Amino acid sequence: MNIVISSVPQSRVTPVTAACRLQTAVCRSSNRDFSMSVRYGRLATVVWLCLGLLFAALPTPAQVPPNAAEKFRVASEAMRAGSLDDAAAGFASVVKEAPAFAEGYLNLGLVREEQGRLDEAIASFDKALSLKPRLHGANLFLGVAHYKLNQFDEALAALKKETAAYPKDAGAWMWLGVIALAKDRPEEAAEALDKAAKLAPTDVDILYHRGQAHLLVSKNSYAKMFETDPKSWRVHQVLAQANAEAERHLDAIAEYQAAIKLAPRQPGLHEELGSEYRNAGKPQEAEAAFQEELEIDPYNVLARYKLGVLAVERNDGAKAKELIEAALREKPGLRHADYNLGRAEMQIGNDTVAAEHFQLATKTETDPDVLQQSWFQLGIVCRRLHRMPEAQQAMANFQKLKDQEAENSQKQLKRFQVQQESAAQPTDHDPSPN
Repeated sequence: MNIVISSVPQSRVTPVTAACRLQTAVCRSSNRDFSMSVRYGRLATVVWLCLGLLFAALPTPAQVPPNAAEKFRVASEAMRAGSLDDAAAGFASVVKEAPAFAEGYLNLGLVREEQGRLDEAIASFDKALSLKPRLHGANLFLGVAHYKLNQFDEALAALKKETAAYPKDAGAWMWLGVIALAKDRPEEAAEALDKAAKLAPTDVDILYHRGQAHLLVSKNSYAKMFETDPKSWRVHQVLAQANAEAERHLDAIAEYQAAIKLAPRQPGLHEELGSEYRNAGKPQEAEAAFQEELEIDPYNVLARYKLGVLAVERNDGAKAKELIEAALREKPGLRHADYNLGRAEMQIGNDTVAAEHFQLATKTETDPDVLQQSWFQLGIVCRRLHRMPEAQQAMANFQKLKDQEAENSQKQLKRFQVQQESAAQPTDHDPSPN
């Protein structure tokens, strides 16, 4: 059974895909093209997080009159329940009775911000800060309110104060980055969002905005490159990577060849060219490109590994094993390594060792195609070893994955057909044909 799969890791490309590099390098977008809707959901989500701090600092009788303290508690409960009008009335009454209570003004500002009464929210935050300049969260929400009014300079100033006072507040760093993006300062944004990501490495909102910032930094860098030297070999490299990402492999080959003509000894170019030759179904040209890469850079692990994969594909197991193991000594954990080593061991008759590699591949592979083939090859080699229960189980797992793939394909096809049928149906407002 001969199934073509991708068993070679991608070339050493930066996290921003080459396609995005090209698109962002040649296109201009204003700061308003960046999505100004911050993916924290509604501001209330953050408000409730902030309230934990405020509830922990509820006023004591020495700070405010007992009646005001009770009103603060009731207003806070109303705010938590989403009764914004009741909460606003309650906090307004609190600050009237206790005009020096900064937390009361902060919570009143939070409610006004949720109500969309941003000017009033800003006034409340300013008052809170005048009473307690380091009140946690006040400058953060003041900055958010200014941001919503497109007052980016004021927003940036407030967020800088918040991050200076509370440098471990990931949310403050995120908002500082978002506002820097709004001001078309992607480098500053990336710096702030990198700090936020260190503090909250699994926060998807921070990761989203961080990705946006770095994408824009990349765009500016490549745009400057095109502007500075449009005939540079780097330009051809970027174009080649963009074509490769779009699976236009022949176009990618042409661009890599143009880059190599300008920079024939540049490390990495021949390896990337070799990958495109292989993707285009030209294994001999791919092998020659990888060999040339190793002549330029003998320490290029990927070129050596990919030569090993090519050896597997032409059934030269001994050479494949030598090359793949040499690459793994330099860089353990190369993608699909156990699968490819398993195939090499099978080709030279080391079925027991091959089975061990395929077993590891079934536990570690994330590529669905390679995972399927790992189970299939494990079933084959276990049959050779007369380990029939293991062979049957491996084949059953392989078939299960194949069935799931077919089912998913059918679902996608049905969704597409429904969409096509819906698009073909005339609407109620379509005029009847004459």
